[in-house]
Amino acid sequence: MNKLKCSFILLCFCFPALIAQDITNENLVEWKGFTKNEFKLNGIPAYYIAPKKSIAGKPWIWRAHFPEWHIEMDEILLNKGFHIAYINTNGLYGAPQAMMIWDDFYDYLTSNKGFSTHVVLEGVSRGGLYIYNWAKRNPDKVSYIYAEAPVCDFNSWPKKAKDAKENWSELLQLYGLTNEEALNYKDQPKDNLNGLASFKVPILHVVSLSDSIVPVSKNTVPLINNYIKSGGTATVVPMSRGKQTLEGHHFPIEHPERLADQIYSYAVPVENRVKSSNYISNYGNLDNVLYKLQNEDEVNIAFYGGSITYMNGWRNKVMQYFQEMFPNVKFNFINAGIPSLGSVPHSFRMNDDLFAIGDIDLLFLESAVNDKTNGTPENQQRTAFEGIIRQALKFNPSMNVITMAFVDEDKIADYSKGLIPKEISVHDEISKHYNVPFINLAKEVADRINNNEFTWEYDFKDVHPATIGQEIYFSSIKTLLRQQFRYKSIDQLKTEKLPAPLLDSNYENGIYVAIDSATIVKGFTTVKSWRADDKLPKREGFVDVPILEGTSSGSELKFHFKGNAIGLSVISGPDAGTIFYSIDNGEEQFHDLHTQWSNSLHLPWYIMLGNNLTRGDHTLKLRISDKQNKRSSGNAVRIFKFLVNQ
Repeated sequence: MNKLKCSFILLCFCFPALIAQDITNENLVEWKGFTKNEFKLNGIPAYYIAPKKSIAGKPWIWRAHFPEWHIEMDEILLNKGFHIAYINTNGLYGAPQAMMIWDDFYDYLTSNKGFSTHVVLEGVSRGGLYIYNWAKRNPDKVSYIYAEAPVCDFNSWPKKAKDAKENWSELLQLYGLTNEEALNYKDQPKDNLNGLASFKVPILHVVSLSDSIVPVSKNTVPLINNYIKSGGTATVVPMSRGKQTLEGHHFPIEHPERLADQIYSYAVPVENRVKSSNYISNYGNLDNVLYKLQNEDEVNIAFYGGSITYMNGWRNKVMQYFQEMFPNVKFNFINAGIPSLGSVPHSFRMNDDLFAIGDIDLLFLESAVNDKTNGTPENQQRTAFEGIIRQALKFNPSMNVITMAFVDEDKIADYSKGLIPKEISVHDEISKHYNVPFINLAKEVADRINNNEFTWEYDFKDVHPATIGQEIYFSSIKTLLRQQFRYKSIDQLKTEKLPAPLLDSNYENGIYVAIDSATIVKGFTTVKSWRADDKLPKREGFVDVPILEGTSSGSELKFHFKGNAIGLSVISGPDAGTIFYSIDNGEEQFHDLHTQWSNSLHLPWYIMLGNNLTRGDHTLKLRISDKQNKRSSGNAVRIFKFLVNQ
């Protein structure tokens, strides 16, 4: 994504995190028989118009650009009890700078003035750039979209419009694009509408078929088609009666009362929806990464977790949001998510998969879903999760961490019974101990479903969230970042002394140990670049890698290590076998390496064979058993790494 370039006169918009929320020049004036409250928000002119009697919940219409154009519908809705609001971001063409200002305005009206958390967006002409760009970034906050002759592709207007060269030049500068880049820009209002459609936000376009400045065929038609294909609800009303001027771009509105009635029917009664802020625990701050963002040219942000982190969705939106908030920073985003892995694997792979890349300034961390799915015992979750955070803070004492607990059906079931899932307790308690912000997304989704905002079956659909779930995850993370970043200026890095561990046995010294450290007694061989000869899926990072392989019962190896815990990272496929093992010639124990998923893929699987050992030198002896899981086709043991907590 290109950096956003800010002109001198717009410089104050580039780093809104530095600007305190400030209300000045408040002035009450009369407007069409209503009271208009004019003020400046952080120096930017804004206003809201109050009805004589407000509807419960304070529904409101947010006008973009040209707020005095075709006000008939606004007056009707004011008389019905709506508020009308506007902030002057004219000249910003819906660019990210404008979106940051809009976020501030939304926060002010909903938090300080009690406006509904769901707003009707109204955009005329180039106002389409604003309303759709904001709606796509905030689909959970929009109840309805009304667009009149809207610009839905800036390559139509202003690029191809007569007498709009100056507009085009300004737009390119604000978006940080060249002409060629603008032509290939993939996030026009007409694009990427899945998130908005997933919330079933209805849209209404009022157009003139003779409009040659903002042609319907280049703007409304592609947007409506894309929206309907995404599952959204859309209405187009062509205006053909009355005099049409400015090449069809200006036209009278027929039956504004009907349009107002349609908006009213979707916005009233005001829905009492769940607030993301209720699920955020700001146990600590993000001041160190904010200092880096405000004072350094380059910042490293890592995403560490399982498949919900690895997949495209909330992570990509968070990355885009950082780039928009801090356009002059070079970001290095590290996707260190690996499907199927939970807290135990994460605690041993940090050196190889994270720290080897370099210093991390901000770490997003999740493991709650896979810890549940993989059946990780609670004591092991605590040992591993605490180990991850301690390793991170020992590696870089100024690193900030955000922990997140994603949702699965078992967590929803627990919450419905009034229970707190053990994975949530682990994340919450350890985050609090280490002063790390925590987002309980599992509880948020459960409460939203219970509040009839959507369903698991038809909307969220899976632990790997469908579009609506990805939007909710991003919205909550964005809420946390705004709470932590906005209106703050940090003048120095601060490091705190690492608290005493909750568990002395935590995996804070967890490492991978290479397979060549083992001694083969018999049967095992080293495969330099392993790849299964079947068509089953494989996990990236666990194929075309060296492994220690034994496929026949009786195969043996020894492994000498120094530490207080020992485990294995294995690749468990359809022929996964079973093992006997002992530590320091102790009692021999048995473990089955075949899992419920092994017949479907070659699964990276992590098992701990010994915990709470006396810290020091030990020897693991391992032998492939002749016992065979009834679902397995063989006795294979494929070791990727040894796991040692030194």
